[in-house]
Amino acid sequence: MQWSKIWVLFFLWNALTYGQNSFQEEVLEIQKRLDTVEKGTKPRVVFTGSSSIRLWDDIVTRFPEVEVLNTGFGGSHCSDLLYFIQELVLDYEPDRVFIYEGDNDIFAKKKPKKVIETFTSVLEILEKERPDLDIVLISTKPSIARWHYRGRYKRLNKRLRKLVEEKPKVSYVDVWDVMLNGRKLNRTLFIEDGLHMNSTGYDIWYSVLKPLVVATQ
Repeated sequence: MQWSKIWVLFFLWNALTYGQNSFQEEVLEIQKRLDTVEKGTKPRVVFTGSSSIRLWDDIVTRFPEVEVLNTGFGGSHCSDLLYFIQELVLDYEPDRVFIYEGDNDIFAKKKPKKVIETFTSVLEILEKERPDLDIVLISTKPSIARWHYRGRYKRLNKRLRKLVEEKPKVSYVDVWDVMLNGRKLNRTLFIEDGLHMNSTGYDIWYSVLKPLVVATQ
């Protein structure tokens, strides 16, 4: 299904004003990797977002009940997902999409309110083009490297939770609290850079996300 004329005009204006998105090459690589994948009999689930999604190496084998496509790329902001929403989500005609964005936005000192405005635009497009699509927004995660921004991340997560209210096809899943020991960060969940997760961290994500993945029809 094609986007409405208003969205086409918006992105034409955006491209003329700002030029190509800096992640054009990464998105082209994703397309090369996935465009030959034919949709099978299993429900198709797209995971998209920043490096926490991209680096989930065993995500396909973790969820054998569905067909998983990983369209995440490192450094992604929510605005990049908005820019490439056709290429990263809609072109693959998923039954459900999991979105992890906001981590890099807050680190880049964008205000939670502005990030939510971009999320709202993402949802408006998906809801218009695919009213049958199940959408899951994954909260931002805590990390060692960005722990000093935790107040901003928590405010964004609170706004994300509120954003999905009264949207029957949109869900919110919290990965923040489950990565804490009480009020302190569980530091054993990360690799050396203190930002990205190790297999134990992804074990936690798996346990939280699995019910929503297997519920895909």
